[in-house]
Amino acid sequence: VQLQASGGGLVQAGGSLRLSCSASERTLRDYVVSWFRQAPGQERVFVAGISRRGSSTNYADSVKGRFTISRDDVKSAVYVQMSSLKPEDTAIYYCAAGRPVLSAYDQLNMYYYWGQGTQVTVSS
Repeated sequence: VQLQASGGGLVQAGGSLRLSCSASERTLRDYVVSWFRQAPGQERVFVAGISRRGSSTNYADSVKGRFTISRDDVKSAVYVQMSSLKPEDTAIYYCAAGRPVLSAYDQLNMYYYWGQGTQVTVSS
């Protein structure tokens, strides 16, 4: 499965962006899909994840109430709507697909496939 992340860009603090993760094949529905981010000089960390049917979601505390993850299995795509962006949200955002249990969504080694990343820059 090849994942393609898109939608990044430059935005002012308080603004919004929507990131998209699409799959090369119509198999994304078989996987948990999560977003991670990596700021310069820092480790890659979990942002948000959504279960295979979209019935469960999980968010990092730092983005709760500001980010919303969703999926469209007809289009084989997962989205994260990011609002009230802050300069500390600046990072490369990666989508990943795997089959972790809900409590393990934040574990990088639970994911089989990764997208190439999309840059999000939030200016103050």
